[in-house]
Amino acid sequence: MIRSTASSSSARGIATIVGVGPKLGRSIARNFAHHGYTVAILARDLGRLSRVAEEIAREEKAQVFAIRVDCADSKSVRDAFEGVHSLGFIEVLVYNANYQPLSPNPTSFQNIHLDTFQNSVAVSAVGAFHCAQQVLTGMVERGKGTILFTGCSASLNGIPGYSQLCCGKFALRALAQCLAREFQPHGVHIAHVIIDGVVAPPRFGWG
Repeated sequence: MIRSTASSSSARGIATIVGVGPKLGRSIARNFAHHGYTVAILARDLGRLSRVAEEIAREEKAQVFAIRVDCADSKSVRDAFEGVHSLGFIEVLVYNANYQPLSPNPTSFQNIHLDTFQNSVAVSAVGAFHCAQQVLTGMVERGKGTILFTGCSASLNGIPGYSQLCCGKFALRALAQCLAREFQPHGVHIAHVIIDGVVAPPRFGWG
């Protein structure tokens, strides 16, 4: 489902942000809108996502679309990107999805449920795989494009009590490195960006 929240148009391509909540994803989307991109924001909660889209469109006088996606479901990813492709060519993909908000309290390995572990890896790494496949063909055909994967401390170091997060983020970093080496010769820029710290919600009009 797609909801247009502004009537302005952009000559630039589409900036697609996967994993948009009230913190980092929202700020990334707003920044691209500010710089003249048409923005597609994707997440599981369409109601909240639509409100974020309306807010960014109003603040930046930009065209913003909210599209529901479940990154652990390959069909959901395909359906979502059919909607994104209908808007125009995808110039930038930012993959910022996580299975669940990071808890300040570590979970003992013996207490981690298998489905939690599998879903965390599925969203962090398998979802990134599916999203990258949806955009790379078009980027290679045009000889340009950018894919950014957001990582964190768990992408680099194993952290006691966070094995499900670390395994997903380790795999995401490996995927980013493989794709960067394969597609750089085709003009596609791919990077894994470490956000080494806690991102606070926006306050006082910034964030």
